[in-house]
Amino acid sequence: MPVTLTWTGHATWLVETGAGRLVVDPFFDECPTASMKAADVTCDAILVTHGHFDHVADLVSIAKRTGAKVLCTFEIAQWLGKHGVANTLAMNLGGQAAVPGGTAKMEIAWHSSSLPDGTYGGNPAGWLLDVGGARIYFAGDTALFSDMERIGRPHGGRGLDVAVLPIGDCFTMGPDDAVEAVRLLKPTLALPNHYGTWPPIEQDGAAWAAKVREAKLADAKVLVPGESVRIG
Repeated sequence: MPVTLTWTGHATWLVETGAGRLVVDPFFDECPTASMKAADVTCDAILVTHGHFDHVADLVSIAKRTGAKVLCTFEIAQWLGKHGVANTLAMNLGGQAAVPGGTAKMEIAWHSSSLPDGTYGGNPAGWLLDVGGARIYFAGDTALFSDMERIGRPHGGRGLDVAVLPIGDCFTMGPDDAVEAVRLLKPTLALPNHYGTWPPIEQDGAAWAAKVREAKLADAKVLVPGESVRIG
């Protein structure tokens, strides 16, 4: 069954697995480029990469309203508990858990993580999904790191179908390092995110995608907020 990825803006994604809907890093109402509002979001599970406001701003409201299970670090789960969110799965790097349609593995990321009130958010992370017959990697907010080669290695004879990478620079890797990330990961399709939301991370997504394609590293597409791509 095809898997559908929808970029709603910044680093927030909806993943339709065929067995349910996942939300990655819910940031809607305060996001200047968001294609929808938090009140319109429905989901079965929420995946959190780290605690910065632009990844968790609408986490509590959506988790409470939908009852969706939140997969996150132990520290973020503790913080959520103090905000009345009980349906959490506290994890740490390397852990894997079931989600509707398959599994989600918490992978490493090189970044930082604190919550909006200054609470320590544990280790930042990425997510490697095996859902609906597709392998999808959300790098989260990260610098380039050599273990991306390991993350991209084929599993069960299948490599990555999609790699979602930050290209904004300043707070994450920039366009050049993101091209190198594609080289290490070897996905079939590369998608940029975490750029264009505010001036410090303004980038030319189309130029980045062209570099990826010209180097024959992968197909690369640039979505606009609200646009979707189907895998499989």
